[in-house]
Amino acid sequence: MQPPAPFGEAAQTTSIKEVKAPLPGVIVAILVKPGDDVTRGKELCTLEAMKMKNAIKSNREGRIASLEIAMGDQVSHGQVLMTFED
Repeated sequence: MQPPAPFGEAAQTTSIKEVKAPLPGVIVAILVKPGDDVTRGKELCTLEAMKMKNAIKSNREGRIASLEIAMGDQVSHGQVLMTFED
């Protein structure tokens, strides 16, 4: 049996290198660019799905390495939106 996944403070990790779309939708705002330093919880972009705007926030601290999206892009669930540097 596998141990339960950590949560709360224990779940914070810097090993996550990608920000992925939590649901399909359209990118309506991009608030960061490559080279920007971000903190945990900072809004990175906005995804519109079913006429609702969803703030996509950083789950870690780090520097944005690349954007894999542009304004108006249609994205699918799990698609990589941007990556972090190591």
